[in-house]
Amino acid sequence: MRELAEIGLGRAARRGYDLSDIALVPSRRTRDVDDVSTAWQIDAFSFDIPLVAQPSDATMSPASAIEMGRLGGLGVLNAEGLWTRYEDPQPQLRRIAEASADPRVIALLQEIYAAPVIPELITARIKEISAAGVTTAVRVSPQHTLALAPTVLAAGVDVLVIQGTIVSAEHVSTSGEPLNLTEFIADLDVPVIVGGCANYQTALHLMRTGAAGVIVGIGEDRMSMSDVILGIRVPLATAIVDASAARRDYLDETGGRYVHIIASGNIVSGGTIAKALACGADAVMLGFPLRWAEQAPGGGAWWDSVAAHPRLPRGLVAEALPPDGSLEQVLFGPADDANGGLNLFGALKRVMAKTGYKDLKEFQKVELVLG
Repeated sequence: MRELAEIGLGRAARRGYDLSDIALVPSRRTRDVDDVSTAWQIDAFSFDIPLVAQPSDATMSPASAIEMGRLGGLGVLNAEGLWTRYEDPQPQLRRIAEASADPRVIALLQEIYAAPVIPELITARIKEISAAGVTTAVRVSPQHTLALAPTVLAAGVDVLVIQGTIVSAEHVSTSGEPLNLTEFIADLDVPVIVGGCANYQTALHLMRTGAAGVIVGIGEDRMSMSDVILGIRVPLATAIVDASAARRDYLDETGGRYVHIIASGNIVSGGTIAKALACGADAVMLGFPLRWAEQAPGGGAWWDSVAAHPRLPRGLVAEALPPDGSLEQVLFGPADDANGGLNLFGALKRVMAKTGYKDLKEFQKVELVLG
């Protein structure tokens, strides 16, 4: 039953809830933490933890994507990022980190990202990751998918991620032929993850394109300005639950085809990871928390890809700060403080143990409360 609130005469709005608005309720049993599994699988690819890395140049390089794969998650490289625009992007990354506290850093981002994408570099980066023996995933934006996907696929990518702030299965345009996701995905031999979306209808339409996974959430982390600049924001807990309802209906519609939900937003701790999964997500997309890892190429700074948009940047740059530890420590600990930024997936296992669930699918049944 939808909960509506009257804004004024003749106009009502649906109530939405963020992850911070909900809490988890323990069941009648607990488990030993060593008996809990955080394993996740999408298509033919298996992972030890339900983590898809946000394809930000601040946190994902070929080297950090390889390390992410070695640790059991899925690293995603941005095919339109600095690693495909510059043979050696390290000087540009240092410029951004050194200017991260400067109010004019967005102009610097725009300047640096004005360099063209070089197809040969896309091929070289993908082959570098693939040669390490980990699952290779690359992100392209919807508007550049048709131009870049042939290069990405020819290089041997395992998983293709088509990601924008808001992605729909039906884009209407009077100037040029828009991307038809259903036709495009049908011709591919690799699984596709597509998004973001934030409501039932769009999630259902994206599932009907044949995507293996749908990104839910519009990237609203603490540095996002989408709400201020565009006025678009759907609280993440509500967005995940709505997408989960779409997945259930699509499962019935197709007689058993399961599409994975990947939650993306202000997920920064073990607790918020657990809440996102409890709402129905199969995995989470993390970016901001990974900036604390020593391997983060941004040197502790953080920015989303939309922060460098040439006409309408919609993200701020987080100031570069010293790392808290290695990527392994960020994901699995040990933690040496109580701020929640380290041992993210160790915390998830402990939550699952304390609430009595042995795997992620079971954990999606945990009781939720508001307040």
